Amino acid sequence: VQLQASGGGLVQAGGSLRLSCVASGRTLRSFTMGWFRQGPGKEREFVAAFFRNYGNSYYSDSVKGRFTISRDNAKNTVYLQMNSLTPEDTAVYSCAASSRAILSSLTSRSAYDYWGQGTQVTVSS
Repeated sequence: VQLQASGGGLVQAGGSLRLSCVASGRTLRSFTMGWFRQGPGKEREFVAAFFRNYGNSYYSDSVKGRFTISRDNAKNTVYLQMNSLTPEDTAVYSCAASSRAILSSLTSRSAYDYWGQGTQVTVSS
């Protein structure tokens, strides 16, 4: 499966952005979908995931209550709605797909088989 992320940009603190991740090659229903980010000088970290088995969504503590992951099966697209953005959210955001992730591995980069290119999100203060 090929993943194409888009929607990044420059936004002021307190603003919102919606990232999109379009999949081709296979239906997203077959996968657990995740969003990760890598800020300047930081390691790539888990942001959110949509677990295929239960249809539930999971978030890192740093974004819980502000970000929402969703999926549109008809468009084979996963979204990440980001609200109340802060400069600490500045990062390159990447989407990823996993056919084998279990609940305990959702936050692990190694659980994901396919990665899209990143999209830059910059939040100014």
